[in-house]
Amino acid sequence: MVSDLILSSTDTEKIARLFVALALGAVIGFERQLKNRPAGMRTHMLVSLGSALFTVVALSLEPNTSRIAEAIVTGIGFLGAGAIIAQGGRVKGITSAATLWAVAGLGLVVGVGDYWLGIIITIMIFGTLQIDRIKRFSESGTYNEQG
Repeated sequence: MVSDLILSSTDTEKIARLFVALALGAVIGFERQLKNRPAGMRTHMLVSLGSALFTVVALSLEPNTSRIAEAIVTGIGFLGAGAIIAQGGRVKGITSAATLWAVAGLGLVVGVGDYWLGIIITIMIFGTLQIDRIKRFSESGTYNEQG
């Protein structure tokens, strides 16, 4: 009876994967939130957590990770399309959609238990989102927040 109430090491590992995915999604989402983008911290956290959740659950049912990845990519496509807005001949939100897509992949990686790769991917995504800032700084010699 008592042993049923205590989480097994497998359950603890699954829960750890979900929390790591949530935290790494928060890092990317925080950057987007600071830029006042429509897909902010909560959205990125939920996408990363959702991908990790589907991965953890699916691995318990079917160990074929390629099928899991296919399902996540298909699902995130709809969410990403919703982030893209066309206004007067201008398209906005493509970077947000791409970031959601990358964060879904991040959740998948953490969901299979590859924490270090997840951290490296988070750094890569975050760095990529800083390219405009770095470019503006190198051109002007000062930091100017415009995007």
